[in-house]
Amino acid sequence: MKSLVLLLLCASCLPAPASAQAQRVNRCTNAQGQTVFTDRSCDALGATARMPVRTPTVGNTGIYRAGCARRLSELTGQIRDAVSQQDVNRLSSIYLWNNVSNATANQIIGRLEAVVQRPLVDIAPVYPQSEAALTDGPASGPLPGGDAQPLADVAPRRPRPVGLRLEQTLGNTATPARTVFGLRRQYGCFWITL
Repeated sequence: MKSLVLLLLCASCLPAPASAQAQRVNRCTNAQGQTVFTDRSCDALGATARMPVRTPTVGNTGIYRAGCARRLSELTGQIRDAVSQQDVNRLSSIYLWNNVSNATANQIIGRLEAVVQRPLVDIAPVYPQSEAALTDGPASGPLPGGDAQPLADVAPRRPRPVGLRLEQTLGNTATPARTVFGLRRQYGCFWITL
């Protein structure tokens, strides 16, 4: 009995014959616009190769995304993809759900559903109100090297956005609609909040 088990174990380690190995299935579109799946090349059928629709999101290896948005441009791309596909699940996958109750989560999903149903016009960053704009004049003070200079002469550091503003329209009208998502950086990734 032991020799039979050993023989079966060894046989399972051998490579499968070529006919039993997995073959590539091509997705093609024929002249009538129908999708055809075949193991032959699309050209052999007089059809054109058609890859499944994939979003241009960086790092996307599946239906959604392989990782999280580490750059703001990746996050805006994911928002754009979710709205263009009207996919509330995709949009909710980049939402920071920490400390959200069930009742609040239901309200948030409703708001996200409304966002993905509206046509997207633009996504713009929202910056914090600058402190220099709140003062009457240029601030001055010592620089790190000890020299006193007006701070207006020093190149201002570009502020980081605190949110993203989605400019949309209501349905098939020109009536504008605006949604502002807050931005959070957690776990080394960007997330949206409402």
